[in-house]
Amino acid sequence: MVLATMAFCYFLGDWDVDVWVREMQHLDSSLDLRIWPEVGRVEDIDYALAWKPPPGELKKFPNLKAIFSLGAGVDHVYNDTDLPENVPIVRVVDPNLTMRMSEYVVLHVLWHHRRQRIYDHFQSEGKWRDLSQPAASETRVGVMGLGELGIDAALKLKTMGFRVAGWSQSRKNIDGIDSFRGRGELKAFLNRTDILVCLLPLTDGTRGLLNGAVFRDLAKDGAGDGPVLINAGRGKLQNEQDILTALENGDLYAATLDVFEEEPLPSSSPLWSHPRVTITPHNAAVSDPRAINAYILRQIKRHRAGEKLDNVIDRAKGY
Repeated sequence: MVLATMAFCYFLGDWDVDVWVREMQHLDSSLDLRIWPEVGRVEDIDYALAWKPPPGELKKFPNLKAIFSLGAGVDHVYNDTDLPENVPIVRVVDPNLTMRMSEYVVLHVLWHHRRQRIYDHFQSEGKWRDLSQPAASETRVGVMGLGELGIDAALKLKTMGFRVAGWSQSRKNIDGIDSFRGRGELKAFLNRTDILVCLLPLTDGTRGLLNGAVFRDLAKDGAGDGPVLINAGRGKLQNEQDILTALENGDLYAATLDVFEEEPLPSSSPLWSHPRVTITPHNAAVSDPRAINAYILRQIKRHRAGEKLDNVIDRAKGY
């Protein structure tokens, strides 16, 4: 099916424009692709493919039929407080993206569970020393956010033998995984959690959720060294000063952080040098241009054929 008499507009922020355009042209060389800010006639644009679109720009397209988020979340789109009304916003649900996130979560859960940071320290000092190694079945992992990414990560951890629970706004029925819902069950969820994995979307209800009160409620009777935080969701979910305080007072033993309140993380941040913090540069689940473009093109072709778009955001919920 040739998508004629229409145009796509990319908003790519600081991403590599050439890679995204090349991969889409490889999928369909007939496409009319525009790159913001060189958009030509705004009336031509039917679909926006966006990463951090500048505020107010999307509203300039009178014939816009859908906005596709190029990242795993959509908060970067909602930063525009003047979005066009009644235009669906579509999030990416792609096996490649899901697999990458689950790889990251499993890697860092195992990193903390198997006490690898301590072994690395021993190696640097030339020490041959063994440590006790709890079984996975003795370690309780709690996953905050049971969307596509959270469910997949939780199931993979369960397969490895971890005792896994999930927390979300609505109750989920997932075989072998305990489900907690809402603020009323948050404390009970935290009380049974040794390693806390956060994959929540950023909404008004989750902003700043990873704070001192949450860290205080994490289990302190686990088989490992102490409570661990892994945040691969969004940086504004966390209070970084509270993380540092919790690391000092024992409410947290260690943390892996892929996202931050300010990105890139300023060189002055004490998180960089903290001996029990692992930092990665927001790359837990990097958007793969080939996979994401293919997903969006499939959606657009179906939409042009009169079918409904999948994975449309509920604007009232923000996800």
